[in-house]
Amino acid sequence: MAVPRVNKKLLQELESMGFPAARATRALHYSGTASLEACIDWIIDHENDPDIDQMPLVAVDIDIESPEPFHITEAMKIKAQELRDQTRKKRKEEEKKLELQMEREREKERIRSGKELMEAKQILEDNERKRNIAFRNSEKEEEKRARDRIRWKLEQDKLERRVKLGLPPGHTASAELSIPVRGEIQKSLPVRSVAKSEHMRECLRCLRRNHKDDDARVQRAFQTLLIYVGNVAKNPDQEKFRKIRLSNPSFLDRVGSLIGGIEFLELCGFERTEAGEFLYLPRDKVDMATLYSAASELKSALTNPFFGLLSRDV
Repeated sequence: MAVPRVNKKLLQELESMGFPAARATRALHYSGTASLEACIDWIIDHENDPDIDQMPLVAVDIDIESPEPFHITEAMKIKAQELRDQTRKKRKEEEKKLELQMEREREKERIRSGKELMEAKQILEDNERKRNIAFRNSEKEEEKRARDRIRWKLEQDKLERRVKLGLPPGHTASAELSIPVRGEIQKSLPVRSVAKSEHMRECLRCLRRNHKDDDARVQRAFQTLLIYVGNVAKNPDQEKFRKIRLSNPSFLDRVGSLIGGIEFLELCGFERTEAGEFLYLPRDKVDMATLYSAASELKSALTNPFFGLLSRDV
């Protein structure tokens, strides 16, 4: 198979009008190279062919020479310009359609991210509400036990006074009351679940205790960690916020060289790459609830001047 031989003069004239060589050769070959106008008519009629810009191949060479020179007429130029205009218009329409499709996809992604943020916020609010309810219930139980102890003590005092005066003990409420033992009190208190937020809090306490002599550095570490967490939460689709080079001097100075800094980021979902060069948080492992919880713990550590310095933070 070979490219058919066509009239070179007509081919040059078509190319000078802006038609690609393959399209011009195909028009000359399939129109029979009768005239330049016939070639342009053929291109207009077949502009939507899928193989319009593919070079035609034939089994034998075809050499057709024009008996006389051809000249480009004004009508030919007009048709050629119309064809070029149609091609440009079609290309613009396709580009506009593609841009609209991309915009719709971006809008869907924004809606999805917003929904995830709202769900994560709702989870945090629900958890906070449950913790507050449990705490209030615990306080009420403790107050009730305190009142019972006071009543029991009063009854005991009353009983002792009657005995000293030689009076019969009589009926007292002491028989109905009993001092709650320490084990019962502890048993009735809600047991705190060892959640990820508690691990984060303990990690920050460890960082504070290990560097308690350099408070400014600890505060800077907490602020840097809050920036890392906030950037991922606000821009979960941008990889640059989910990837941290471990050898970065700024990262090492602010977080990496402090005990507990990298461990806190790992609790947020960051993972060490195989080569150990980066901390990386995959997009499918971004957990908004975890990030909000981490941000909450960091804000608490920044605002509490005694954070990590006591045996147990309130």
